Order: sequence, then C-alpha cells, then structure tokens
Amino acid sequence: MKLLLFGNIPTSWPQKLKQAAPGVDIVSTHIAQTALREIADADAFYGHISRDMLRAARRLRWIQTPLAGLESYFFPELIAHPVVVTNMRGIFYDTIPDHVMCFLLCFARDMPRYWAAKQQSVWLSREGTGAFHLSSRTLGIVGLGGIGYGVAKRAAGFGLRIIAVDARLDECPPEVEILWGPDRLADLLGQADIVAVCAPETPTTRGLFDAERFSQMKAGAYFINIGRGKVVLLDALVGAVRSGHLAGAALDVYEQEPLPSDHPLWGLENVLMTPHVAGVDDNDEDRRISVLADNLRRFIAGSTLHNVVEKGAGF
Repeated sequence: MKLLLFGNIPTSWPQKLKQAAPGVDIVSTHIAQTALREIADADAFYGHISRDMLRAARRLRWIQTPLAGLESYFFPELIAHPVVVTNMRGIFYDTIPDHVMCFLLCFARDMPRYWAAKQQSVWLSREGTGAFHLSSRTLGIVGLGGIGYGVAKRAAGFGLRIIAVDARLDECPPEVEILWGPDRLADLLGQADIVAVCAPETPTTRGLFDAERFSQMKAGAYFINIGRGKVVLLDALVGAVRSGHLAGAALDVYEQEPLPSDHPLWGLENVLMTPHVAGVDDNDEDRRISVLADNLRRFIAGSTLHNVVEKGAGF
C-alpha cells in the first residue's frame, strides 16, 4: 500500500506515518513532476490533486485533503471519479470558536471605540459607552457544525440565549434553545442581537448574505463571519454598517482575499478584521497529521473513514 504526500509537507511526517501504519510505503514530494510520476501506483494521496495527477492515477482509492473548506478543491473529473475524499473537518473545533468569542467580547466591551480613542490619545468618559451585558442578548448561529457548535458551547458559558439554523442537523444540542432549517433564516435574523456565520461555501450559501438578508437583521445587531468569505457580499455589508442598521461587524474571511487596501471596510471604525487566521495556532500541524494518521489506519483496515465528503455538495 502506498501513500503519496504532496506539497509543503513537514519533514517529520513520513516517519510519524510509518510509525502509525507500519508497512505502508510513504512517498513525500513538493515537486509536481515527481508527484505526477509517483501517483501512478499510489493507493492514497494527501495534498492538492490536479487533473493531470488524477488522470495518471491507476490505483487511487482515497484522497485526504489538507483543508476543511473545499469550495475550490473539486473539479468535474474529480467529482465523477470513484475515489473517496475526506477533509479536515473538525480540526478547528476550538480555535475558531475562540476567535468568534474574541470578536463577541470586543463588541460587548465596546473595544473598537476605545481602540480608536487610544490612537488619538483620548481618555474617554464612561458616558456614551456601547458596552452591553451578554446574558441579556441572543446569539444566532448560521451553521451548527463542529465550529458552530463550538461557538454555542462557549457562548452558553456567558449566558447568551442561543438559536441556530443548520442544513443537516435535526437534533437540537442542549446549549441551543431553538434549531431551525435554512428556510427559517429570516426568523433567526429577526431575533438575534449577534449573528455568527459558521457555514461552508456551497452553491446554496454563496452570496447568502446580501442587502436583503442584512435588512432582515435587528437594528443595532452585530454580524460576525468566520465561515467562508463568499457567503457574504461585502458591498451589502458595508452598506448595512454605514447606514447604522448594524452596530458593527467582525470578519476573518472575505469575498476577495487578500482584501484590497482601498476597500471601504478598512476605514470603518466599528468593523473588526483579521486576515483569515482564526484557525491558526501553534498546534496546527499536529492536528492535521492526527487526522491523516487516523484515517490511514482506517483505510488499511477497511474501516469507515472520518470526514468523508459529499463531492457533489463540496462538504
């Protein structure tokens, strides 16, 4: 059995994988031409696969992607191919929810206002604060997968009322008061003081948050997106913030990345922005090899793989 690792693979990975799955032939390369040759007799593959590689693969049965979000990974030939694809879903179950709570707490304590005052060396009085009590607010979560549920668990500890919509989940977790299907999104937006988007990018969610959706949100609500950038139309978001309909927004992902330096979002004081780093910490590579090694053992044993992707849906 042969596993081909392609890309900027940590040098320690081949040996760790050999220890996890003795007897497996592990080949690692960052050179496309080498990968094109080695994939011919590979049973499994880790990395970003090209059309040429897929065409050259004679024995390929499993692809482990290094990504959680796969909106740019698939192409028609890969979707049609019988190969099983798994992703890294779940490795950000704590880091990204922590990032959401960081955003949420910044708004609750009116930090954007104080940061702006610091830049001007201004000591603000207590009057006019925008700080609010979390336990009196409702958090609406769009997408209650691993990340969305991680947000719910953390938010519940702060006493927030939690409501959610999800396309797949039909059993309401104990932290969530109400769970709806996507057809009830407008109801969620009408009740939530803070909306956190944790949904993947799919043909259904692409451009989901447009001017109409933002108009359905409560006046004075806050909007957070750590799901996928193209779920939110940024011009519509800018309009909702500038008009005062939204009290603020926080983003880690964007419709266009990198975000152009002249984009109006940069100039909005009540918009918090980070450059697609919500999942980054000092344990990132360990999380990825843990998933890969576990699935490799399962693949060898003929067991069900974790995080099998519905290729046509993209997640």
